[in-house]
Amino acid sequence: MTSQSAHQVRPTAGPASAFPETVSAEDFKAAFRNHPAGVSIITTQGVNGPVGLTASSVFSFSANPPLLVFSLSTHSSSTPAIRDAETIVVHLMGAGQLELAKTFATSGIDRFADTSTWSRLVTGEPVLHSANAWLRGRIVNRMEAGDSTVVAVQVLQVSVADQIEHDAESTHPLVYHNRAWHSLSEASVVG
Repeated sequence: MTSQSAHQVRPTAGPASAFPETVSAEDFKAAFRNHPAGVSIITTQGVNGPVGLTASSVFSFSANPPLLVFSLSTHSSSTPAIRDAETIVVHLMGAGQLELAKTFATSGIDRFADTSTWSRLVTGEPVLHSANAWLRGRIVNRMEAGDSTVVAVQVLQVSVADQIEHDAESTHPLVYHNRAWHSLSEASVVG
């Protein structure tokens, strides 16, 4: 018999009346705080110029056709432009792009002020040069859900950085976990 950990154990099955209709936002956030997520930056060309934000909700959804999904918080100033865009670029970030990820996570600043970090694709969207990979796609579906918009994107173009041109450490995936930035490396492999 194993000993019970210090974590509180909550039942997972039982009569429906034994469970509240919903959980608090704090409890929900606490549960996901210990679930790491890759860091991405999403950009598009808005009516008034380039727009972008840092996200940890991006995931691949289908390989055929190639689809990805992410969510946008209604609290972000970039949400209206990205939600209403026809096309966007999702940048998959490495540890070497931590400062760029922090910049795009900061409110009230010009995230595109450093023009040495980005340029425009021939299709007009802003693209960040240092991303481990970027995927340009067309938004194919939007769904309002709670205080977010879930966005589905069909990928039209992919660019993966040449690992030889970058030092290996800077290309390790950038991960957000328990309110802190982390890097995955060979040392983090457990199996």
